[in-house]
Amino acid sequence: MTPTAPVHAARATLRSRWNALAERATGLLGHSFLALVGRVAIAAIFFQSGRTKVDGLLTVTEGSYELFRSEYALPLLAPETAAHLAVYAETFLPIALVLGLATRLSAFALLGMTAVIEIFVYPAAWPTHLSWAAILLYLIARGGGRVALDHALGLR
Repeated sequence: MTPTAPVHAARATLRSRWNALAERATGLLGHSFLALVGRVAIAAIFFQSGRTKVDGLLTVTEGSYELFRSEYALPLLAPETAAHLAVYAETFLPIALVLGLATRLSAFALLGMTAVIEIFVYPAAWPTHLSWAAILLYLIARGGGRVALDHALGLR
């Protein structure tokens, strides 16, 4: 027996215990659970943002129009048009995500919105936008999971 044999045996035992723990976590935290958490988490961010731009259900506030005129100043879109598109996207796409309806399409649209925000509005906020993109990319790649209307309707 070599002097390093006990060290190798301890490492192998530790590795096998770690791998068993990882397998258990994988079983408990499967795709459907992660997709549900991701859908609700990202939906909350966008829905709450949309609610700050309106009075009532979909009435865009004057303050929101002013933000789109001055601070956001998106190229190619009139501020009023951009404000309405943002409100509609931040209202209806999060609802679709929570329901798991058109999950991939909704996530893709919000990823596009995230890219616009990152590139044209708040480029210094890339760590936040990267975390949003990570969740959205997961949903685009894997879908909404079993706890989603997409699954109930037989949609991928």
